[in-house]
Amino acid sequence: MSWGTELWDQFDNLEKHTQWGIDILEKYIKFVKERTEIELSYAKQLRNLSKKYQPKKNSKEEEEYRYTACKAFLATLNEMNDYAGQHEVISENMTSQIIAELVRYVQELKQERKSHFHDGRKAQQHIETCWKQLESCKRRFERDCKEADRAQQYFEKMDADINVTKADVEKARQQAQTRHQMAEESKTDYSSILQKFNHEQHEYYHTHIPNIFQKIQEMEERRIVRIGESVKTYAELDRQVIPIIGKCLDGIVKAAESIDPKNDSQLVVEAYKSGFEPPGDIEFEDYTQPMKRTVSDNSLSNSRGEGKSELKFGGKSKGKLWPFIKKNKLSLKLGATPEDFSNLPPEQRRKKLQQKVDELNKEIQKEMDQRDAITKMKDVYLKNPQMGDPTSLDHKLAEVSQNIEKLRLETQKFEAWLAEVEGRLPARSDQARRQSGMYEAQNAPSVNNCAQDRESSPDGSYTEEQSQESEVKVLATDFDDEFDDEEPLPAIGTCKALYTFEGQNEGTISVVEGETLYVIEEDKGDGWTRIRRNEDEEGYVPTSYVEVYLDKNAKGAKTYI
Repeated sequence: MSWGTELWDQFDNLEKHTQWGIDILEKYIKFVKERTEIELSYAKQLRNLSKKYQPKKNSKEEEEYRYTACKAFLATLNEMNDYAGQHEVISENMTSQIIAELVRYVQELKQERKSHFHDGRKAQQHIETCWKQLESCKRRFERDCKEADRAQQYFEKMDADINVTKADVEKARQQAQTRHQMAEESKTDYSSILQKFNHEQHEYYHTHIPNIFQKIQEMEERRIVRIGESVKTYAELDRQVIPIIGKCLDGIVKAAESIDPKNDSQLVVEAYKSGFEPPGDIEFEDYTQPMKRTVSDNSLSNSRGEGKSELKFGGKSKGKLWPFIKKNKLSLKLGATPEDFSNLPPEQRRKKLQQKVDELNKEIQKEMDQRDAITKMKDVYLKNPQMGDPTSLDHKLAEVSQNIEKLRLETQKFEAWLAEVEGRLPARSDQARRQSGMYEAQNAPSVNNCAQDRESSPDGSYTEEQSQESEVKVLATDFDDEFDDEEPLPAIGTCKALYTFEGQNEGTISVVEGETLYVIEEDKGDGWTRIRRNEDEEGYVPTSYVEVYLDKNAKGAKTYI
């Protein structure tokens, strides 16, 4: 089967068909290109989704990912990020191995097609020229034959007329002979041109056109094969990433299987264990003597110091026991938290101190590495003075050594507190305890009030009803304040950030220079102002970093004269 023999007269249809084939190829290229755009868009959305749910650094959310369930979720996010990368690989491979190759091939195909049909048109034009030449020669032969016949008839007429002179007859005879000669020459030319045309026509239909059409057929078949190869490559590129995608899914399954509820439960214990022992039983009271309460040596009541009056619950008391008392709200303010974390329960305090010691040790190691680097550089300068002055490093070396010494002293201080909590060292002096014991200081007034109420009885005696009423009055106020839902503080003015502040500690908030925010609590003398950005974002910033504009009519705002 050959187009040259089967379709010898379908030049125009073959031209349309081959153009349609190129259009199909360009349509397939467009399809693959849109697929790559979808893959990139899908990968981008997956990456954004993974990034959206990643824990924020230096936040409470990051601490939550200690739990195995949260670790599994984090592993899922990371695997989805890798999963997205495989879709990017599909897009890249399809672009380079299909789109780029086919675009280049289409250009070559168009050039080849143009060349073949140019040869075909050239052959058509040649045979048409030969045909016109044949037609012209044929018409000239026909005309010469007619002219010869008319000349012969005129001669015969002149020869038969007796009135015509002999000279006229001779002239007519010569004219007839000339026309006959021209006719013979035209006949010879026509015969020659006809033979030539027949030869050219045979070559055209049996050699030139079949060869050109055969090349066009081969070109079209190569195009079809190329499309098939591209479709196969399209599938193979998808198949190549299946093993890696499978590994991503296996990673998610492995993360799910690593979830350990017992471990998570233990982490909850470690996170919130106070270290106190439960309160003891309440002894029976017969209203003839003050109620006595048995407490453990490590309980909160006993930790407030021996000889102090114990808090009692009875009468109209709400019965809220001390283990459930929230921390004083003042401890949220930066600077109110004691350096030794004595406001925390023993177990939580131990963890905070251990964390602080680890951080200081890391800083010491960092400074020591820097010192070693400077020392090595100084040795190089000593051996090669042309590279630098060794004395120029003395100041920096002394500064780093001083920093190391400060950090070591700081580490020793926190290690001493840690040893005290763990029971390796004796308790600190009363003065040190008073300086760091925020918890005792915060709760001491209520105990003193109880003692004062006892001493201020009109007759100097003590009654259980007076004791209960005074305790209920103090405890109800303190406990209710701690347990009631905290209403958001109203804004008492606005402020403008003079400098950018990175709030990295708990209770602080980051601000950008020039940002305007609401003031909800002014500086209480500790150098910090409480501000709010929106309903969910509030915290403390250094007062020197903002310019405050208080609303004089706002509740709680000071009036400056």
